[in-house]
Amino acid sequence: MHLHTELNNGTYQPGPSTCFVVTRPKHREVWAADFRDRIVHHLLYNQVGPRIERTFIADSCACIPGRGTLYAAQRLEHKVRSITRNWQRPAHYLKCDLANFFVTIDKRVLGQQLLAAIPEQPWQALAQQILWHDPRESYFLRSPYRLVNRVPQHKRLDAQPAYRGLPIGNLSSQFFANVYLNALDQFVKHQLRARHYVRYVDDFVLLHESPHKLNAWREQIEAFLADRLHARLNPSKTILQPVTRGIDFVGQVIKPHRRITRRRTVDNALRAAAHQPGDRLRETANSYFGLLRQASHSHTDRRHLTKALLLRGRTVDYGMTKIFKGARANPVKQQRSEVES
Repeated sequence: MHLHTELNNGTYQPGPSTCFVVTRPKHREVWAADFRDRIVHHLLYNQVGPRIERTFIADSCACIPGRGTLYAAQRLEHKVRSITRNWQRPAHYLKCDLANFFVTIDKRVLGQQLLAAIPEQPWQALAQQILWHDPRESYFLRSPYRLVNRVPQHKRLDAQPAYRGLPIGNLSSQFFANVYLNALDQFVKHQLRARHYVRYVDDFVLLHESPHKLNAWREQIEAFLADRLHARLNPSKTILQPVTRGIDFVGQVIKPHRRITRRRTVDNALRAAAHQPGDRLRETANSYFGLLRQASHSHTDRRHLTKALLLRGRTVDYGMTKIFKGARANPVKQQRSEVES
């Protein structure tokens, strides 16, 4: 009720954030807003998000209901099959990634985009307040400094000027990032007229029969990003190859007639199955089973994961889709023989 009153009379102010460091897949800062502030983020998104997302292209994925990693992988696979006539014709792909995306977003550009996308009050003012709130002014540090120091300087929010960077970990940041890159989507679709294009957050892929055309598009995209969004591509993650070599995208690799899980993800699953503490093994293993099942060809990977879990005395269902609580001797022996056969 206090929060409701503050929002109504215009006295709401964001509280302190919690900063901590995650170590997988790499060291990265996370700035989690206070619980009451997260309620405000959801309030804003519920009011303006669905309407704005209807203006996005169908190939814009991530943080949109129904458009997660599986949607992105299937969408790209469909486009590859379309341009290659079901893998019968040659084609190339250009995969790009924005350099240090979240911590380098220009709030001045994003602020103008939000003003145009949210004309009604008080939501416009609330969006601007959330955007320009600087979590570095008041926060609690939950990770030791030794972990903080492992985050590269160019990936730390406190190394950026006040007009750059969104805190990773908030719904508002994910939503604002989609608004920010919608300009890129519209440019690629309507100015470059690229038919085969999919974007997931700051990773995007373009397809074309000619590698020279893809190189020309890359140069135009680089110029657009620098001029309009004050952003740049990461040269070390810009890849131009034939599609037959496989496209690594959103944790899956799209190859001729199959979509498999990225090798690093499978290795992480097997490592977790072997070393995860017993009280956390079930939820971790089931999470990996769900992730592996998203690939069109995952039977072999799930079989390896099942073997690793059986060695720890766990019970896995016949379809190799989940493990159960506790351990039972007879089902384990039975399923080990089934898997090995």
